[in-house]
Amino acid sequence: MTPPRGRVWVGVSGWRYPAWRGDFYPRGLVQRRELEYVGERMSSAEINGSFYSLQRPSSYVRWRDSVPSGFVFAVKGPRYVTHMLRLRSAGTALSNFFASGPLTLHDKLGPILWQLPARQPFEPEVLDAFLKSLPRTTAEALDIARGHDRRMEGRTALAIDEDRPLRHSIEPRSATFADPAFAEMLRERDVSLTVADTAGTFPMFDEVTASDHVYVRLHGSQELYQSGYTDEELDEWATRIRAWADGSGCPDGRPRDVYVYFDNDGRGRAPHDAVALEARLADAPGS
Repeated sequence: MTPPRGRVWVGVSGWRYPAWRGDFYPRGLVQRRELEYVGERMSSAEINGSFYSLQRPSSYVRWRDSVPSGFVFAVKGPRYVTHMLRLRSAGTALSNFFASGPLTLHDKLGPILWQLPARQPFEPEVLDAFLKSLPRTTAEALDIARGHDRRMEGRTALAIDEDRPLRHSIEPRSATFADPAFAEMLRERDVSLTVADTAGTFPMFDEVTASDHVYVRLHGSQELYQSGYTDEELDEWATRIRAWADGSGCPDGRPRDVYVYFDNDGRGRAPHDAVALEARLADAPGS
C-alpha cells in the first residue's frame, strides 16, 4: 500500500508580466490567454493583484474559468489590512475583501496569504486578535463578507457553491517573529508560517505550524526578486518539499499539502523555475 502523502502545487506569484512575453509566453499569445497558458504548465498561481486593490467578482470568475480542474489559486490578502491598518481594527476591511470575489473561485480557492511589512514587529496581542478573526471555512468567510461597507455596493459576490475549509499563511519579515511564542500561536490557530527565501534580505522561518499544509515563497536565492534558481538549488527545494509532503520533514511525521510560488520575476525567471521544479516533483500527488 502506498503511504499517505500530501498534495503539492507549484506556480508563480502573478502572471501578467511584460518581460514574460516572447520569452515564457510565445510571441503572439494574446494577454487574455496568458493565465490559460500558465494553467497548462503549472498547478497553481498566486493572485497578487488583490494585495494592491480589491478585485471584482467578474475577475475571479474569469480566472477560475481560465484554468483546468485541479488548479488552485492562492490569494494575497490586502496590504490595506497588513501594511496600513497593521492588522488592527480590520473587521470591515476583511468583510470588503471577502465580499470582493475570492469565494467565487469555489474549489480552486487555495490558501490566503498575509504578508507583513518588514517594519511590523511581533505584537502578540495584535496578531492573535487578527488570527482569531480569520474565517476557517468559506461559510464563515461569507458571513464576514456580508458586513461589507457601502463602498462595495454593486460589486460584491455574496454566495458560495458549498462550505469548504479555508487555509491561511502568514509571511513576517521582521526578526522579532523568531520568538517561540509566535510559532506556538500559529499552531494554536492552525495557520502556516510561510517559508520565504529572500536572498537573506529578510529572515527565513521554516517551522511547520499548520496541521495540514506548508506554504513556500521563493523570491530569489542570491538577489531578491531577480535571481533564478540553479539546478542544484531546485533539487534541494524538491527534496524539502517531498519531505513535507510525506511527513518525514514535519515534527509530528504527518504529511502536509505544500504550496510553492516563485516570485523571482524581475528577470523573468519565475515561470521557468516553476516549470523546472514541477517536473522534479512529477511523482508528488497534485503537482
